[in-house]
Amino acid sequence: MGSVRVADVGAAMGRLRGRVHRTPVLTCGALQRLAGRRLLFKCELFQRTGSFKIRGALNAVRSLVEEAERAGQERPRAIVTHSSGNHGQALACAARDEGIPAYVVVPRTAPPCKQAAIRAYGATLVPCEPSDESRAETAARVVRETGGVMVHPNQAPAVIAGQGTIALEVLEQVRGCSTRVQSCHRNGSRFFSAQAPEVNAVVVPVGGGGMVAGIAVAIKALRPDVKVFAAEPRNADDCYQSKLRGELTPNRHTPVTIADAVKTSIGENTWPIIRDLVDDVLTVSEEEIKCCRARCTRGALRSPRGARTCCWDDSCCSVPNSEPHGWCGKG
Repeated sequence: MGSVRVADVGAAMGRLRGRVHRTPVLTCGALQRLAGRRLLFKCELFQRTGSFKIRGALNAVRSLVEEAERAGQERPRAIVTHSSGNHGQALACAARDEGIPAYVVVPRTAPPCKQAAIRAYGATLVPCEPSDESRAETAARVVRETGGVMVHPNQAPAVIAGQGTIALEVLEQVRGCSTRVQSCHRNGSRFFSAQAPEVNAVVVPVGGGGMVAGIAVAIKALRPDVKVFAAEPRNADDCYQSKLRGELTPNRHTPVTIADAVKTSIGENTWPIIRDLVDDVLTVSEEEIKCCRARCTRGALRSPRGARTCCWDDSCCSVPNSEPHGWCGKG
């Protein structure tokens, strides 16, 4: 299973306590009726910096500081990463919290709003071409120039462990039998704070694989009966292809997809965990993503990245049997 264990996720939970939000688990009656099953949504859009990425970033930066303190050494001179936006914001925020300069390598095509947000957290932006190779090469150069430490956005073990804390919260939150209404009504859709008898399956968006790997480590250690599914765009289906072939199969070219946050491929550290612990990989088309994004936007639920997960839940009754490309058949 590689370098991340459930104990690492537990340690990350301790580091993050009081530093991240315990985001709510909500339900939506309209989407449940559409799917024909109970759906629960872990709403990380309410997290600090606007995404789950702050979990891994804080855990990674804090781990580096703790290691330096234990060794009696100076703190890192700088923290370096590459990101299409969300991880860059999170790492900039985490580094700022520790008083360490941050350098974020960002593809030139990244949304201007995300670039502005990274700058707002005090990081220095370094532009690169929109490819995995350019990201890695530019980040390596910045590390040499600054004497900083590289924190990979999804392959660093501390990042994977930090993202796994989502699973620990879900297992704590989703239990009991009560459901209490929240004052959140958007265009006729009602969202509830939800507690259900148990979790049967978890569907996790996958780009580089840090979140699904961390969640899988925690879920399979604590609740091995729970299914873990990864979900990705059909236009960026490296995780699906890797699972299907039984070997790491990165995207050959930069994918063209509306889900801009998941254009990267899974990597050397996330692949073994996905291979061994993720039950299956589900893919959805661009039209399905757009359709579900519209539905979720009407309910004020999530962004395109999360809409992909909702979209599979929306169509899961038909995808496994009618669309072989959307189901590996291993789970």
